[in-house]
Amino acid sequence: MSTRLRPVVCLAAGLVTVAGCGSAPEPAPVPPPPVAAAAGLPARPAELRLDGVDPCKLFTEQQLDELQITEEPEPLPADNQREGPTCSLPVAQGEPHYTYYVEAITQADVEAWRSGDRRKSSKNTEPIAVGDFPALAHHGRGGSPSDCETLVGVAAGQTLRVQLYPVTRGAFDQRQLCEMSAHAATLAVRTLGSRG
Repeated sequence: MSTRLRPVVCLAAGLVTVAGCGSAPEPAPVPPPPVAAAAGLPARPAELRLDGVDPCKLFTEQQLDELQITEEPEPLPADNQREGPTCSLPVAQGEPHYTYYVEAITQADVEAWRSGDRRKSSKNTEPIAVGDFPALAHHGRGGSPSDCETLVGVAAGQTLRVQLYPVTRGAFDQRQLCEMSAHAATLAVRTLGSRG
């Protein structure tokens, strides 16, 4: 596996120094995702089909840098996927360690997690908007946060799932996990929409 090495940049007394800075950079701040109307999800502005899409190709080099991805995006083996092609994007250079999992689900509409057969009482499902697309933040109720999924209805019957899984436990609260997941989903949708 090839590694995405990039220098750690530290700011001290107005000077920029590179390498050996003692601690890893903080995750880039991301704005909270806008909350959608509680009555229902917004209409999608376009149909962005996921058929044949490689989720590892949904991020530009600039976006990978923005997310602080430290290794090349890597597809999960078929026997380790849930519902469709899945890509692993790790952040593993200095603490905290965490991984984004990006999955192209072509057989389920985002509404299924809110009011359909995928709705679970053990999960919180909150409507949000991701790049004007209908989306849900999906995570466990109570206890210490274990992950957060952003589910984006990119096309009728198809959902882009972006999960943020913290390898370093206790590094993020639930709100941070969901904001980071939604931010990565926003970048992926932007790239998906630009494919033409």
